[in-house]
Amino acid sequence: MHLNNIPFGTTDWSAIAPTEHAGERGKALWRTQHFGDIRVRMVEYTPGYLADHWCVKGHILLCLEGELHTELDDGRVFTLKPGVSYQVADNAEPHRSYTDVGAKLFIVD
Repeated sequence: MHLNNIPFGTTDWSAIAPTEHAGERGKALWRTQHFGDIRVRMVEYTPGYLADHWCVKGHILLCLEGELHTELDDGRVFTLKPGVSYQVADNAEPHRSYTDVGAKLFIVD
């Protein structure tokens, strides 16, 4: 990732209208900003959310609230609680996430 040609700025995430993305169960609400090729999101998953696909996009993800479980296609499962993050490269390890209680995340990809 190269951060080029991005002037200093601030983001009031509450001022960005969310877009709704249905999961296999539940939904995700994305508040999204783009800075060149970098996508930055504040994402909230409803309780009971399960992703409807295996993702191969690379991310840096920080859990802010709630609890998120991320399953890799080899069967490993990682649990993120507030203050815990994960990182994965593009096309490295397919993954999908779910939550029983809901979660709020900050994601850069």
